[in-house]
Amino acid sequence: MRFKDKVVIITGGNSGIGKAAAILFAQEGAKLMIADLAPDMAADLTTSISSPIAYVQVDVSKLSDVEKMIEYTISHFGGIDILVNSAGVLGPRVRTEKYAEEDFDKIIDVNVKGLWYCMKVALRYFAEQRRGNIVNIASVAGHLGMVGHIAYAASKHAVVGMTKTAAIEFAKHGIRINAVCPGFTQTPMLEGAEADQAYLEALQYATPMKRFGKPEEIASAILYLAADDSSFITGQSLIVDGGLILQ
Repeated sequence: MRFKDKVVIITGGNSGIGKAAAILFAQEGAKLMIADLAPDMAADLTTSISSPIAYVQVDVSKLSDVEKMIEYTISHFGGIDILVNSAGVLGPRVRTEKYAEEDFDKIIDVNVKGLWYCMKVALRYFAEQRRGNIVNIASVAGHLGMVGHIAYAASKHAVVGMTKTAAIEFAKHGIRINAVCPGFTQTPMLEGAEADQAYLEALQYATPMKRFGKPEEIASAILYLAADDSSFITGQSLIVDGGLILQ
């Protein structure tokens, strides 16, 4: 078991890619701290995972919440080995000149500042113990433009840049930091993207493999970057998009 007794925090772990990652980590022996904005852990997580698991309600856009998350994890499990930053929001699909400032601010607060807060606090702990691993969930939109999603694209480009910067800073401390960049994936975020059937079909058609990714496929990439299998990889963005970026 690749993660036996490793302590893993997963933000946004109640649904989608974060939940899929939690299930795979558990199968590999990890101890899990699920962090999410919802008041309670998803019921199917409690029934499908037999590994040690705990839950903390967190708004990652609030530094105080993130600090409590880290403190609670250390007190509950005795430490932290891996942080998966999966919490994120997509926002409305609106052309750039019509995009509302409050929507833009919310996306930046969660996807950029929230992820930075999580890295910032976790890295203090990782630097002291001189080991640790962070996997950030970016997006293929961190490498491409995304029509109607100016704020989301900006935020995911930022995640790619922050991943590279922090990886350089902390490589000498035995800490690896990478990103996974999913393409269109069958998650509640995609299904709730103000998307009618015609739009969803267009997204599938735009993907060379002609289908959406499965959360488990993205989760497998997360586990690869979190495992010793990738021990000489840091600062990279692993694109898992069915070939979308090739066009």
